[in-house]
Amino acid sequence: MENLDDLRKKIDNIDEEMLALLNSRMEVVKQVGELKAAQKTVIYRPEREKSIIDRLARKSTGAFNRDAIEAVFHQIFAISRNLELPERIAFLGPQNSFTHQAAESRFGALSEYLALSTIGKVFEAVSTGKVRFGVVPIENNQEGVVADTIDLLGKHDLNIVAEVAMPIHFAFGSQANSVREIKRVYSRDIAFRQCKHFLEEYFPEKSVELIPVNSTSKAVRMASEDPNAAALCSHIAAREGNLPILYDNVEDSEDNFTRFLILGKDILNKQSGKDKTTILAKIGHNPGALVNMLQEFYQAGINLTKIESRPAKEGKNFKYWFFIDFEGHAEDEAVKAVMMINRDKIKFLGSYVKMC
Repeated sequence: MENLDDLRKKIDNIDEEMLALLNSRMEVVKQVGELKAAQKTVIYRPEREKSIIDRLARKSTGAFNRDAIEAVFHQIFAISRNLELPERIAFLGPQNSFTHQAAESRFGALSEYLALSTIGKVFEAVSTGKVRFGVVPIENNQEGVVADTIDLLGKHDLNIVAEVAMPIHFAFGSQANSVREIKRVYSRDIAFRQCKHFLEEYFPEKSVELIPVNSTSKAVRMASEDPNAAALCSHIAAREGNLPILYDNVEDSEDNFTRFLILGKDILNKQSGKDKTTILAKIGHNPGALVNMLQEFYQAGINLTKIESRPAKEGKNFKYWFFIDFEGHAEDEAVKAVMMINRDKIKFLGSYVKMC
């Protein structure tokens, strides 16, 4: 039987082989980058990345499952893209927010990130070319849609390049040694709502003051300075702020997910075979106008996955945009036909790889 030193030497040898292979991959990536630069094509291709992960997941026969493959290869993809062309990404801040985590899950640790205070500023940064991509939340499956994001999609000429579905887990961090010492809890209002059962169980009869702040990162700073306070925050915010975690995953629902959008300008994805398309539709007030358009999707065999109304905010009348997600790509024949029929009513926002 091999001893521990022998096994560690095996791991060292494998690591060196992996490093050599990664360096070989990066050399090829540089050549791809030169070709893309000459042809002025897009660096970030989510559909290509998905096809690689799909292929590797099918081939894997060991303990390295699809989740592990995605985690490792999204970092490799991000490093590769930065070799081809350094990327600058804006996101709804602050640092270590859930949106920051969503951005890093796709663009890696080496990209340059710009934390902005509002969703509108993220849209502006992408629109003016200050950054290549922007990352914003669009909906939470417990709280519903982010209205600002939908409204700004109607005002700006940006494309949805990709979506990211991320589980939302809250940690309960404090300098205190016991919950009995805690008198104040800092967090965002949405965190208080999503961790209501935890707070009621550990602090019955409102024995603690809930203090809303504008970010979970700020909550960590406040709790770090107050020995009788705690923060409901992301794990990464607690770790970066050196705030000890008393309890993990204190959210009420185990199925708490937020969907984020990656935005770009003049970026159109190719078909992947598993796509989603998002549009904004402005329907007339005549009876049956919305039903008639939805019937066209039904007759074409196109599955609608989301429809949400938002005020158009034009004039004195009550007019509405309809935010619609459906399965398929804008280049699919059935989708193309329905889009053509309704071209005067529709603002196309993007076709991208379906992740949720």
